[in-house]
Amino acid sequence: MPNPLPERAQRAVFIGLIIVLVAFGLYLSFGDFGQDAEEDPAAASPETESGTSQESEGTGGSGGPDALSTAEPSPIPTTGAEDVNVLDWFPFTEEELRTAGAAARAFAEAYGTIDYTQSPESYYASMEELATDEFAVVLSDTSRVGAFWDQMSEAEAVAEGRAEVESVRTFGEDSITFVVTAQSITETGNAEFDEELGEFAVTVVRSGDSWQVFDFQPADVGQFGGEE
Repeated sequence: MPNPLPERAQRAVFIGLIIVLVAFGLYLSFGDFGQDAEEDPAAASPETESGTSQESEGTGGSGGPDALSTAEPSPIPTTGAEDVNVLDWFPFTEEELRTAGAAARAFAEAYGTIDYTQSPESYYASMEELATDEFAVVLSDTSRVGAFWDQMSEAEAVAEGRAEVESVRTFGEDSITFVVTAQSITETGNAEFDEELGEFAVTVVRSGDSWQVFDFQPADVGQFGGEE
């Protein structure tokens, strides 16, 4: 049977064990604290990034309503009111407008020019050559043109048509409606006629480099004339 350690030795061993346990406890305590301290930045990183992201969005991140562009401003060129060329607002050149207006005016003049000694076909032909193929086919059937011929030929009238373009009513990419004032100046001395034929809406359409009449009606009903 082994001899027990002396009492002094037992005390020394016991004290040594206590020191070891205390040291181990301190190691664990300080070791965990250091590890936590090292892990905290990583743990806090998402929150920091989230906060930064939210702050960025709130103060003008890309795509936000209050976003501030970093690109250099590019203001559009502007023209003073006194220097504006209003013809630039139309899809036509100045020459095209003149040519189109001339076609409308020529048609109204042909409408007012009548010689009862000639055939009605000759009267209609003067307008058909200025009209589109579709309108030329029905031109003699229109009540306005046909009625005017009947009235003037019955009175044995000889009259010269005159016309003036007053305004542009509507326009499209390839069409323009002019308001034209027309007259029929009679050469018949023994009859009284109303020289003022009134205003007409004359619609012309582009045909290559020329313009042809597509519609001819009184201005108060033709080409939107009846709309308020």
